[in-house]
Amino acid sequence: MTHSPRTLPRLLPLALIALALPSTAHAELHGFRLDPVHTRVLFSIDHDGYSTALGTVSGSEGLLAFDPDDWTSARLDVSVPLQRLELGDDGWNRAARRMLEAATWPQARFISTQMEATGPKQARACGTLYLHGQQQPLCLDVRFNQARRESLPPFHDRAGFSATASLQRSDFGIDDWKTLVGDRVELRIEAEAVRDDAVLAELARRMP
Repeated sequence: MTHSPRTLPRLLPLALIALALPSTAHAELHGFRLDPVHTRVLFSIDHDGYSTALGTVSGSEGLLAFDPDDWTSARLDVSVPLQRLELGDDGWNRAARRMLEAATWPQARFISTQMEATGPKQARACGTLYLHGQQQPLCLDVRFNQARRESLPPFHDRAGFSATASLQRSDFGIDDWKTLVGDRVELRIEAEAVRDDAVLAELARRMP
């Protein structure tokens, strides 16, 4: 369809208004609460050169603000319960918890300060890790897996993420068993979160 020169001046203001309106296709910032049942931290560390010991920590809880179209607006505050550390052996579990002094500092906590997209579904989340009474900067390489309505009741809106990071345990004052256990700890995180927009106000109160 073509327009005569007389109709173009009347159409121009409408076009300008349409351009000024926000696109309904653009995603929005939503709040999510981590699902501790489907969130787990896997850690690996050298065992005296013989093998790489693998352990997990379940039950993490946290808050996330997320817009897949704007990673820079994302915010994350997550706590990991160190008493739930599991190495597959009761003796090793007790020893590792003593080394972490988990009775005194029962949680590790990560709070993001900066998010930067590194690909269509990838980002680098940098912030502060609080562990063993110390705090150090830490960056996570994050992959956004998907977000959609659950296929089974109660039909929550759910998002899934995978992340990796590494740290030196000595940076946090955890330096026992230097000749037996490596210093470098590799982390892999698999996380699911359920949409809860009340989280946005909660994060605003927690974060500067």
